[in-house]
Amino acid sequence: MANLTLIFAEGAAPTAFGMDATVWVSIAMLVFLGILIWKGVPGAIGAMLDKRIAEISKQLNEAEALRLDAESLKAEYEAKLATATKEADDMRARAEAEAEAVIAKAKADATALIGRRKQMAEDRIAAAEAGALAEVRSATAKAATAAAAALIAEKHDANADKALVDQAIASVAKG
Repeated sequence: MANLTLIFAEGAAPTAFGMDATVWVSIAMLVFLGILIWKGVPGAIGAMLDKRIAEISKQLNEAEALRLDAESLKAEYEAKLATATKEADDMRARAEAEAEAVIAKAKADATALIGRRKQMAEDRIAAAEAGALAEVRSATAKAATAAAAALIAEKHDANADKALVDQAIASVAKG
């Protein structure tokens, strides 16, 4: 018992089969790891990790494919937008050109119409002037004829008629 007291007095750790607790924990750990390896736990863990890696890789590939699709769609829509913008600009330019052409044609038509109406008015005025001048000439001729007839009737007698007839006969005979 003295030895036992001495062992307890020194604070020595209990031992079994001459091995202390650290050795036993190490042996238990090696046995546990051996059982795990024998049952294939590391392979199962590796398989689970490989499966998870495959899933993550698949998700990354899908994400990459989606990103590429999105980029191609973006490029396609940007091209369509550029085309639509160009077409809109072309349509606007054509519309402006057509509007300018319509305005120019309207101005030309208005100028031509004004010219035609002015010419028609001038022609009407000229016709009215010619008609008025003809009426004045006709009235003047009638007045002159009436005045001449009145003067001849007043101042012309049978002797004057005889002289005129003789003069007309003489001019016919000469001719």
